[in-house]
Amino acid sequence: MTLPKYTELNQLNSIDEIEKEIFVLTKNLFDLRIKRSTNQQIKSHIFTHTKRRISQLKYKQSFLVNLEK
Repeated sequence: MTLPKYTELNQLNSIDEIEKEIFVLTKNLFDLRIKRSTNQQIKSHIFTHTKRRISQLKYKQSFLVNLEK
């Protein structure tokens, strides 16, 4: 499984869509942490993918906010 690419974010054009996606990914990351703490079976690379995707979305969000100013 490859890391998510920034070019895949081109379909998200509004700040509301980006915030919703960030919320969903943050919740997924929380669920992964809970599974890890309870010693359930997880794929550790998903942590990296989720964190990277959140950071990409936050970057795009800040970029769009600066464009609106």
